[in-house]
Amino acid sequence: MLSAPLTFADLSGWAGDDHRAALSAFLRHCRERLPVLPGDLARLCAPARAAAESNEPLAARAFLERHFEPRRIVADGFVTGYFEPEYDGARQPGGGYDTPLLARPPELVALAGRPVPEGLPADAPFAFADSAGRLVAPPDRGEIMDGALDGRGLELVWLADPVDAFYVHVQGSARIRLREGGSLRVGYAGKTGHPYSPIGRVMIERGLAEPGTVTMQVLRKWLAENPAEIDAVLRRNRSYIFFREVSEAAEHEGPVGAAGLPLLPGRSLAVDAAHHAYGALVFVSADLPSGPNGAQEQFRRLMIAEDTGSAIVGPARGDIFFGSGEVAGERAGRIQHRADMVLLVPRGREGAP
Repeated sequence: MLSAPLTFADLSGWAGDDHRAALSAFLRHCRERLPVLPGDLARLCAPARAAAESNEPLAARAFLERHFEPRRIVADGFVTGYFEPEYDGARQPGGGYDTPLLARPPELVALAGRPVPEGLPADAPFAFADSAGRLVAPPDRGEIMDGALDGRGLELVWLADPVDAFYVHVQGSARIRLREGGSLRVGYAGKTGHPYSPIGRVMIERGLAEPGTVTMQVLRKWLAENPAEIDAVLRRNRSYIFFREVSEAAEHEGPVGAAGLPLLPGRSLAVDAAHHAYGALVFVSADLPSGPNGAQEQFRRLMIAEDTGSAIVGPARGDIFFGSGEVAGERAGRIQHRADMVLLVPRGREGAP
């Protein structure tokens, strides 16, 4: 649900944003090979290009203010952060590399409106087709950890730490530095469809942490100090992610998101695709501990919907992409904060989503 139209003067921090960078990010969705933009956004590609090519310093801001009206998303806004991890790995197991990332099994099929088999939630996106073509629930994380998909040749790469592998599942992508030399990137290729459950709840249930305080750093520290807990804790999240090797992004670019584009640090936003189309413009306002050593900073940024994730549910839920590597991970892992979200709606749109 959206509010009545606001003015851009109502958006604290709007004037200080880099509108040219935001417009450049939006224009990437105007390429023909990408999923089609909704019609009211697609018709703005030509004037957006003209503004980007203009020598006028305020052309990008003028374009945005002329063609869009801000509407606040009337829901409790909440943002987290994500990043592209970088870990050591190997093409072949052994020597301490014993936890695989798996490719998508051929029997994993998109439901796309077909009946959901027993054992999966009603909104499950995937199921397994058995040898007779019947749809059945895929194995969950615990069953896969116990070997349900062993012997299939699905292993893309092997990691040394099962917790590292789990966080690749959470982030949906990773850059792996190979023992054999070189590196490879992996990206999301599908999931079992079982419910996602944050494993940090274990610490809260045991009284080891207060709700809202279990950041990635806190949880990883606890697991490192209590390695006997790792197996049972990971099984709490029944959802399991499958991967593919990513070759379409250049070495200097970010991982490829669900919209088919390399993600941009601080500009790409993962959203609930049931509520927002890829390419949608969302102005996010929050006070985040994203500075050096967790220093509080004002985050006021026009972001582009370019990705999604199992835990990103609801119209005002967002996941901010912070970049690749350890520093980005430190920043992203601290973010669990309320936020104000304003959708930029093309002027003249009938009704509201």
